[in-house]
Amino acid sequence: MSEAAVHGHAGAHGEHRFLAHHFASLERQVDASRLGMWLFLSTEVLLFVGLFVAYSVYRYSFPNAWAQASRHSEIWAGTTNTFVLITSSLTVALAIHFARENKPRIAALMLAITLVFGLVFMCIKGIEYWNHFHEGALPGKYYHLHEVTLPGVSMYWSLYFLMTGLHGLHVLIGMTVLAVCMYRVLHGYYDSGYYVGLELGGLYWHLVDLIWIFLFPLLYLV
Repeated sequence: MSEAAVHGHAGAHGEHRFLAHHFASLERQVDASRLGMWLFLSTEVLLFVGLFVAYSVYRYSFPNAWAQASRHSEIWAGTTNTFVLITSSLTVALAIHFARENKPRIAALMLAITLVFGLVFMCIKGIEYWNHFHEGALPGKYYHLHEVTLPGVSMYWSLYFLMTGLHGLHVLIGMTVLAVCMYRVLHGYYDSGYYVGLELGGLYWHLVDLIWIFLFPLLYLV
C-alpha cells in the first residue's frame, strides 16, 4: 500500500480511521494483518497435509480396496466443481481489483458471483453425497455397498467424507467471510486507500480452491 493511499483516509489529526491504537502506522498494521493471515493459512495447510498423509498410508496398505472404491467417485461432480472453484478465484481477484479502482458496485458484484459459485459447489457436493448415501458408500460400519466388499474399503469412504466434508466446511466459512466483505464494500469500508480485509478474505478463498486442486486428482482422477 502506497504512502499516498495510506494518508488518503487520514483524519484531521493525521490518524487513519482504521488504524488500531497499538500500531504506530497503518502500513505496520497492514503488514501485521498479512503476516497473521499467512501464519493462519499455514496451519490450515498442515491440517490437510495430515489428511493427505493418512490417505497415502491407506492407499499403500489397501491398494485393491482403494482401486475398487475410488471407481465409485462421481467424476462429473468433481470436474464441474473444479471448474466452479477455479472460476470463483478469478471473480475474487477481480473484486479486489475493482475495490482498489474505487468501483465498489462492480467489486460487490464480483463477490456476489463468487458466492453463487460457492453455492453451486455445495449443491453439487450435496447431490454427490446423496448418491453415495443411496448406494451405500458410507464410512465405517455404515458401509453397505455390495458391489465392493474388499477388506478396508469402508476406510476409503471414511477418508473421502472426512476430506471433502472438512473442505466443504471451509467453503461455507469462506462464503461467510466474502459475504461480510461484500457488505463492507457496498458501505464504503474498502476502497483504494484501505482494502486489506478484502485481500485477506480473498487469500482464504484461494486456499480453499488450492486444497480442492489437490483433492480432485486424489479422489476422482487417479
